Amino acid sequence: MTDLVIRTLDESDAHLFDAHPDPLGAREGHRRTRFRSDWKRVALRDGNVVARGAWWGGPDDSEPININWFDVAEGEEEAGAELLRTAPWQVELELNLPGGWRDEPALKAAAEARFNAARAAGYELLVERFLYRWTPDLGLPERPGRLRFGAEPDDAVFFDALRRIHSVTLDAHSLRAIEEGGLDRAAQEELDFFHWCPSPREWWQVARTPEGDLAGIHIPAHNPSGPTVGFIGVVPEHRGNGYAYDLLAECTHFLVEQGAEFVTGGTDQGNFPMAANFAKAGYPVVKERINFEAR
Repeated sequence: MTDLVIRTLDESDAHLFDAHPDPLGAREGHRRTRFRSDWKRVALRDGNVVARGAWWGGPDDSEPININWFDVAEGEEEAGAELLRTAPWQVELELNLPGGWRDEPALKAAAEARFNAARAAGYELLVERFLYRWTPDLGLPERPGRLRFGAEPDDAVFFDALRRIHSVTLDAHSLRAIEEGGLDRAAQEELDFFHWCPSPREWWQVARTPEGDLAGIHIPAHNPSGPTVGFIGVVPEHRGNGYAYDLLAECTHFLVEQGAEFVTGGTDQGNFPMAANFAKAGYPVVKERINFEAR
């Protein structure tokens, strides 16, 4: 077997990235994604692309925050691993897969080749997630009318709410943050992400009971790919009342009122209550995401 050549691309050879099959439909999923040419890398053997990766970040980020497009040719798992391990950025890997990919032999084989390459490069599985996409033809979810929603300008209110919400969280990313730096770190990471999003800070909302008690928060947001349910959370003392659905319904209505023609969302597959709320609100699963973390 001939030697492997790994290249970081630029504008002159960015076309090489497209010289590879796309069995998992990544290109369609990234129609709205903007990738920098110099954050794309390919592995070539005999001049043929046998692995490729596109690292991604926001338009103002100096370094990528994840790699969310990664492909490996059949039998070239080691080439994919070398592409990852030699990259200057050791960040989280996101693999977006078609729903039901495990039931299709070709899709399963393609996905597992990428998993094997990631593990060989030192990545470990963090979580599997459901990705949702609501469109107007599905109908707006009914607002139960049990909570009172409003803007809250004080970040400290959201920080305190996030600490309380994460004290009993099922979210894998939050649990990792708590393990590494406690509840303060988990709450601050959420706030930092919401501030990073290009949507207005004024969109963030608190939800209160008719008696005035804080029940939870919801963050309608725009990420660089469009309108999304940024965060849904109920404080521990008000769990068991089904309020997460109320928050999700309100978040959806809010985004539509701001002109959204679709709304995306996601939750960990192990977060059964939130997955049930997305289903109740009429959000279909459109993809599954597998998150690997660099070790």
